[in-house]
Amino acid sequence: MGVRDLLLDALNEANRDKFAKLGEEYVAQRKSVFAQLSPDDHKYLAFQLWQEGIARYTQIKVAESAAQYQPSPEYAALPDFESLAAYASHARKDTLDELRKTDLRKSKREVVYAWGAAEGLLLDRLRPEWRDEYFKRPFSLESCFEK
Repeated sequence: MGVRDLLLDALNEANRDKFAKLGEEYVAQRKSVFAQLSPDDHKYLAFQLWQEGIARYTQIKVAESAAQYQPSPEYAALPDFESLAAYASHARKDTLDELRKTDLRKSKREVVYAWGAAEGLLLDRLRPEWRDEYFKRPFSLESCFEK
């Protein structure tokens, strides 16, 4: 099973024990994949997952947190308006579907948005305190995946 499939399987697992096992398998396989990269490629990928992926993660979490927000009638009347509740109802699924459907060999750097967001969602369940490390050790999520 590939690293992406492990990540997606872990995120879709409702059983706490099975999730923990899949999550730890993902962490181990992630470490193995990163070890195969050149130092510069490792550093670049880690930075992009940290910067762009967690930006997408934040977008999802803010929408989910603000789903009950009621905008002004003027704002709601804009032609491209989508309520936060509507966006929140599909943002997580859309991101995971994007990751699932992405051809990792062809996608280049675009994969970091969905992959990094999925890692944030995984860390929420695997190591809920991970956000405390985000600015303490910037530019990479590596420390968040350490035990």
